[in-house]
Amino acid sequence: MALPEQVQPTDPALDEPVAQASALRLTLASPLYRGATLAVFLSALGFSAAAPQIASFLVNELHASLTAAGLFYLTSLTAPVAGYLVGRRSDRTGRRLGLFRVCAVAGSVGWAGIAYSTELWMPYVISAVIGAFGGAATSQLFAAVHDELKAHPGPNNDGVVAVVRMALTGGWVVGPVAGSFLAAQTSLRTMLLATAVCTLAQIVPLGLLRTASAVPAGPDDPGAGHRSPGLRAMLPLLAFTGLYVLVYAGEPIKYAYLPIYMNTQLHLPAGLSGAIIGIQPLVEIVLMPVAVIVARRTGMMQLMVLGAGFGVAANICFAVTGNPVGLFAGQILMGGVWGVFATLGIIVAQRLLPTAVATASAIFMSSTALASALGGAAGGVGAAAVGLPRVFLIPATLALAAVVGLAATARSVPREH
Repeated sequence: MALPEQVQPTDPALDEPVAQASALRLTLASPLYRGATLAVFLSALGFSAAAPQIASFLVNELHASLTAAGLFYLTSLTAPVAGYLVGRRSDRTGRRLGLFRVCAVAGSVGWAGIAYSTELWMPYVISAVIGAFGGAATSQLFAAVHDELKAHPGPNNDGVVAVVRMALTGGWVVGPVAGSFLAAQTSLRTMLLATAVCTLAQIVPLGLLRTASAVPAGPDDPGAGHRSPGLRAMLPLLAFTGLYVLVYAGEPIKYAYLPIYMNTQLHLPAGLSGAIIGIQPLVEIVLMPVAVIVARRTGMMQLMVLGAGFGVAANICFAVTGNPVGLFAGQILMGGVWGVFATLGIIVAQRLLPTAVATASAIFMSSTALASALGGAAGGVGAAAVGLPRVFLIPATLALAAVVGLAATARSVPREH
């Protein structure tokens, strides 16, 4: 039976069968995949530029105490609620890109509101209410990409997700440097306005593109358009997300205390400290496409067990080595952690709740907010109780718990390739 014109097995932009095209060529040939890749890069660029500077903004511009500035990050706890509401609406209507645009506009308005804040309470309320919905934009893009990949199955579909996810990581590589430079050359308020611009600009690469509704045509289709999945159906996803939180909780601890440890106790030169911090995202980007290839042989969940094990080893390196070689080794291992989890996490989450992929995407991607809150609290208590560098034994323990949980999960679910 002949396929509709828009899904012919050959693509003029590729000049070869789509099923045999590489993930990169598939991404470049599709307006949706290409637009999503650019959009997530712009989103990550803006957010990562502001994230390291927001505490300085609260202290220097709004005269917050250091304690009050630290509490700002707890406003991200509303993100999972907002993400779930947006995801549920998306799964009911199937209109992913419309909700993506609404969330992007909300995020831009939120950052602009923070930039123009004149009272200390304003950024907290804006971030908790408006910013929470802005953070759901990216999950809608991944849901739209999932729908398109499901409609056009091929051996390199997971590779397309990896390419889009690499763009998100790329934004996090560039953003902190760009944000620091812009804040130093202009002001913190200008830098936050630039974040608002980047957040709004993520709409541009997709233009007025529309995708087919994800709502199924037939009443027997268990996909979108039916009632929201119940708690029992969501339990595997929630369990997996909880294990991901345990792995990710080490990141805020590391970024808060590893620079302090290197500067105040090891007295490393600034250039060497910067190189240690910067090697992780470079390793991560290199390993992301490799993770897709390896997962086809080992299974995704099985590879994640190994990735969480890397997290245990990395934090032990931070805690016990006490020299640049050990810290480099820890950061390289952390690059391995996120080369695996950043690539495969969203794919696994969507497969664990296939009847509501937007909800799955939103819940999984908002888990970083929960992990940041957990890591921040655990790191603060741990640093006061055991000091540096032994505080890194806390994320090592959390990652070890994730290894055990993921190993149990890997035995209980069919192997996914």
